[in-house]
Amino acid sequence: MSLNLAPAPGRHDHPPQPVHAPPTHPVRRVGALDRAAMHLGVALIRWGRRPVRASRRERPAPTPESVNALREREQLLDQHLVLKLTQFR
Repeated sequence: MSLNLAPAPGRHDHPPQPVHAPPTHPVRRVGALDRAAMHLGVALIRWGRRPVRASRRERPAPTPESVNALREREQLLDQHLVLKLTQFR
């Protein structure tokens, strides 16, 4: 039978133990002014990071060259689709 004794209280070499507890600091309460300042800061951060919207100016009127180019593009696309669809028959 083995007999285990509790160690004597006090400072031991291993593991090191503090001699006395460190001084505690009083807890600072958050006031209404601090809370309002925090909310204002968060609102400013959100406002500063908002996405930039493009201006809603009118688009320039299409030129006759661009209208012709769009028509030609649509015709070529239709021809391409017709050729592709006939391959599956």
